[in-house]
Formats: sequence, C-alpha cells, structure tokens
Amino acid sequence: MATYVSLVHFTDQGIRGIKQTTERAKALTAMASKLGVKIKDIYWTMGAYDAVVVADAPSDEAVAALALNLGSLGNIRTQTMRAYSADEMKKILAQLP
Repeated sequence: MATYVSLVHFTDQGIRGIKQTTERAKALTAMASKLGVKIKDIYWTMGAYDAVVVADAPSDEAVAALALNLGSLGNIRTQTMRAYSADEMKKILAQLP
C-alpha cells in the first residue's frame, strides 16, 4: 500500500460545524475503509492548514475517490500528496543513471 498525506482546509460550512469535527473524522475513517483506504492518523493543526490526514491506500484512484467524496460533503477542501518512505526512496534513487 502507498502512503498519502492530505492537507485540509475547513470550508465556511466546516468551521460553522466545528464542534462535530471529531465525529466527522470517525465518519471519514469509515468511508475510507469502504474504499480500501486505511486512515493512519488525523491531526488538527495550527497555521496554514486546519488538519493533516495520513493514510495508506491501494491506489491513487482509491484516494481520489475518497477526496472527491469528502469534498462533496462541503466541510473541507484537501490537497493530497503521495509520500515515500526511505526504503521506497532508495528504490527510486537506484533507478537514476
């Protein structure tokens, strides 16, 4: 499984319902599971982003489906990145000339 990091911004709707954010996180975990995505960690943050989600997924398509599904609910907007472990990066670097 590949690892993904999502940076999260609350929408106006999401911040109005902020008291439900931990309950929405539980719903996110359940929704992700149905798509084969395992949520490893969710952190609420200060600064440029409101939260960070770390997940393992079988494919880019599964992560895209999750992001689109979440976005359609109207509480958050996400920016998702594929993350590589040191071992994965070593394999990538081994392919360089």
